[in-house]
Amino acid sequence: MNKDFLKSMKNAFELLRTKAPREATVAIQRALAASSPQAGRTQPPQMPAAAADWAQTWAQIREQAEAHAHPYASPDPHAPAARTFDADTSGAFGTHTFSNSTGQRQYKLYVPAIYNNEPLPLIVMLHGCTQNADDFAAGTRMNQMAERHGFIVVYPNQSRAANRSVCWNWFKPADQQRDHGEPSLIAGITREVMTRYRIDAARVYVAGLSAGGAMADIMLTTWPDLYAAGCVHSGLAYGCAKDLPSAFAAMKRGKPHRSHSLAAPRRPLIVFHGDADTTVHPSNAAALVAPFDTGVTTVSESSASAFAATSGHGATVQHLTAANGVEAEYWSIHGAGHAWAGGSPRGSYTDPAGPDATAAMLRFFLAHPRLH
Repeated sequence: MNKDFLKSMKNAFELLRTKAPREATVAIQRALAASSPQAGRTQPPQMPAAAADWAQTWAQIREQAEAHAHPYASPDPHAPAARTFDADTSGAFGTHTFSNSTGQRQYKLYVPAIYNNEPLPLIVMLHGCTQNADDFAAGTRMNQMAERHGFIVVYPNQSRAANRSVCWNWFKPADQQRDHGEPSLIAGITREVMTRYRIDAARVYVAGLSAGGAMADIMLTTWPDLYAAGCVHSGLAYGCAKDLPSAFAAMKRGKPHRSHSLAAPRRPLIVFHGDADTTVHPSNAAALVAPFDTGVTTVSESSASAFAATSGHGATVQHLTAANGVEAEYWSIHGAGHAWAGGSPRGSYTDPAGPDATAAMLRFFLAHPRLH
């Protein structure tokens, strides 16, 4: 990432924090202009997934204050499109569309070549801001793992019309409820796949990165009868924000544990978060596992060779069990920032240094079928 661009964005962050939104907007525009193709004839640097959400947040706060416009009235025609990738596996990787009364979303579905009409697990993968299904599939290597271990993967695509940075709207109350908004679309996509293919209904899982991780926790919380377990990588807990300003605050410095979040969890959860993440504060990971923390916790150190693609970051792993017996794991990855741990460099927002979040997540998922 261009260091001058990052420094400019950090200065804009400080201006917003000190209640100077107009000056922050000017600073953001100046940084973007300096990094535009016309200025340097190079592509503008990519921001971390949730940092794009931050920039969008500032712009929308300004628009609402100055023009009273709806924050998602129209998509930004100049926003860069996420990269696309061809599947390099032998299964089928196709594009589909789901519609309901809320709207419609495209999704990509990977069916491994080994599928022979016998029930397989299903994993729902929710991308981060500025990503898409192809990008997320490449970075997490989930299609290759599906072929190797025998499961189906579905990747819902957020619409740019719904969010200009293609972030899932995890911070909007209308998108935090069962049978409403984006949760109804994601659940609808999940059920559509379950009707078209033979899926083991006890082994349906949901995972996501950053904004997708926050939405994964919403899905696990509001649809425990559909998902057996969940994974949140570099994300935030359900209910930690109710609008754009509170989303910004939660991402910046986290938020105290909420009383409703401490209710007994109904489904297992695995959480990954870099302890050097400056985009989504690591305290958000602690909030995610707080309902599981009954004081009986096993802590272990994981070297990068355990569940790792290459040598690199180690991790402290906490194994927690809630009072009702539901389990969680929390991987605090040392020195890691805002990226999918152990991911492939073919996708955006990945850290190949490991430990391999994909392998650890799959081990956790397949050990936790839905029992009731």
